[in-house]
Amino acid sequence: MSRIGNNPIVVPEGVTVDIQPGVITVKGKLGELTQTYSDVSIAHEDGQLLVSRPSDSKPHRAKHGLYRALVANMVTGVSVGFTKELELVGVGYRASNQGQKLDLALGFSHNIVFEIPSEVKVETISEKGKNPIIKLSSYDNQLVGSIAAKIRGFRKPEPYKGKGVKFVGEQIRRKAGKSA
Repeated sequence: MSRIGNNPIVVPEGVTVDIQPGVITVKGKLGELTQTYSDVSIAHEDGQLLVSRPSDSKPHRAKHGLYRALVANMVTGVSVGFTKELELVGVGYRASNQGQKLDLALGFSHNIVFEIPSEVKVETISEKGKNPIIKLSSYDNQLVGSIAAKIRGFRKPEPYKGKGVKFVGEQIRRKAGKSA
């Protein structure tokens, strides 16, 4: 029994849902998202979306929870939006942005210039005495997550000093150094 797939998705005010065979489109104040689906049926009943599966076979059970979660993220994204924050930990690590170009100084011999898609809004916060923070926000959860993971991949946090790019609130597993 899929506990996630059986939960109804509440459609908030101002969000319109268009269900075609195999494709669902969700429009809201922040944008429009489209998702293809298969092996499940989606019904719109009195302000709620219900995802159901035809049988209890393993692929149908897997897709039931998957498509329910994807559609729920679409509804949340076009109504509220998603935000991810990354923190640069390390001496001399800096971040700045000019429009959609993110300029990162991460201790390499050169700066990394990363072009961010137009759907994602980027903001850099640099305060004296605090680590620089990169704030990414968009209505597309998958896109924001992949961009944040790509930025984190430029310099992953290392376990000895904790230097690198990490998510705000992420716990880094630390190791003891050499014992003298």
